[in-house]
Amino acid sequence: MVKTQDKWWKHAVVYQIYPRSFQDSNGDGIGDLKGIMERLPYLEKLGIDAIWLSPVCRSPQDDNGYDISDYQDIDPMFGTLEDMEELIRKAKDHGIRIIMDLVLNHTSDEHRWFLEAKKSKDNPYHDYYVWRDGTEDTPPNEMRASFGGSAWEWVPELGQYYFHQFSVKQPDLNWENEKVRREIYDMILWWMDKGVGGFRLDVIDQIAKEPDLEITNNGPMLHAFIREMSRETFQKGDLITVGEAWGADVERAKLYSNPNGNEFSMVFQFEHIGLDQQEGKEKWDLAPLPFVKLKKVLAKWQTGLYGRGWNSLFWDNHDLPRIVSRWGNDREYRVESAKMLAALLHGMQGTPYIYQGEELGMTNVKFADISHYKDIESVNMYKERIEAGYDKDDVMKSIYARGRDNARTPMQWDGSANAGFTAGTPWIEVNPNYTTINAREELEDQDSVFYFYQKLIRLRKEYPVFVDGKFELLMPEDEKIFAYTRTNGDSRMLVCANFSGEQAECPLLAEWVDAEVLIHNYPGEWSKKLRPYEAVILIQS
Repeated sequence: MVKTQDKWWKHAVVYQIYPRSFQDSNGDGIGDLKGIMERLPYLEKLGIDAIWLSPVCRSPQDDNGYDISDYQDIDPMFGTLEDMEELIRKAKDHGIRIIMDLVLNHTSDEHRWFLEAKKSKDNPYHDYYVWRDGTEDTPPNEMRASFGGSAWEWVPELGQYYFHQFSVKQPDLNWENEKVRREIYDMILWWMDKGVGGFRLDVIDQIAKEPDLEITNNGPMLHAFIREMSRETFQKGDLITVGEAWGADVERAKLYSNPNGNEFSMVFQFEHIGLDQQEGKEKWDLAPLPFVKLKKVLAKWQTGLYGRGWNSLFWDNHDLPRIVSRWGNDREYRVESAKMLAALLHGMQGTPYIYQGEELGMTNVKFADISHYKDIESVNMYKERIEAGYDKDDVMKSIYARGRDNARTPMQWDGSANAGFTAGTPWIEVNPNYTTINAREELEDQDSVFYFYQKLIRLRKEYPVFVDGKFELLMPEDEKIFAYTRTNGDSRMLVCANFSGEQAECPLLAEWVDAEVLIHNYPGEWSKKLRPYEAVILIQS
């Protein structure tokens, strides 16, 4: 029998919270740390092991907290540092660890380091950031920022440009400067002393950028920087660490997460995320969903990292549309497809991540006009494309499908005003379907999406094959069925799912008629003819 190294996070399930949209405790319309504390019993009931908090550090909120102005303080909108310390303690009482979200590629332009850096070229903090000499009309090169516009911003009093891969208010840190790295390591150790259970590292594959060569991710010093950081910080505690690495492929992921290495527990890779995007174009340029390719991509990661790395398993996060609206059917078969997608993902090897509301089958939102949207990326794209002559309806269609606000509408707790999220006016409107899709309704229905997730979490802890089993993709060319086995010693598990809204036959199920049913998303018996979005997990021992 193959058995993974005994790391707690290999048996764990992580729940991501976007704090400003989770629970407001004081009526100001913004979720906060005390609100999260109120909902710890709900999360304990679900069965999760850790909470990944999207950024709560002090920030001007130009990019919803991913522009940090003080790494060692909490933004007042979320509470105080004392609240954070209390959350860490209370979560521990519920058997839950807190994972901090750290943005180490850049800071806010209101961070004290950058305020000093702008004062003069001789300032000790000037070299904490990436600067290039130039003239006002001639940037160093044609690099574009991810949120639109040039990646270079002119500072006339210095006669220099600073580099920013994202918003103009998010200047990139200079990781070549050893003093920068030391400041970061000291800050990480400070949070470790406060009892956090791990870290998620935002766009970590971009810290070794070389803008003169137009290299943003996977720069030549990347892994040297990460290994140094891990040695100086993470390896001094029993932590889960996950790097966000949009540029990762399987071979790079082995470097990040090799069990004998010294970098991260795992990385978030995104190859399966961009499959409905036209090749060579932006994420807003939609293409039909390529189901067969999805199967092969996920299988490639399962087999490629087996015994040589570790997968993160996720459909949703704060930057992505709701999976039930993207790959499922959020109308006629919302419950069935939400459960099917959960079964399919949680049956794989890796650490599953549940994004807030995913366990309820929450859906994308369609606001009537761009004025209702808050996300800087969506708003900037809308402005650019309208000015370029794109049709408004087409632009809005792209936002409905891929906009980040789909994930950021408030958590739907009950059918009362504002879905029970706030007694005030929410910072972003609640999805109107909250009256029928909410936690209270789910908790009262034993056949709900919530209890399906709860059972999947329990199965992962009860059956070693979920953690240790070897993956094999079956029926790889089938246009409707996603099926695979996981094998560990004498235990063999089959996951079979119909990814379509039509009946689909799965002939291999005939060989499993005597198997034990671990979980099934339809009432009653199953057969080799699967109903729309039907999924079943079987085990033979």
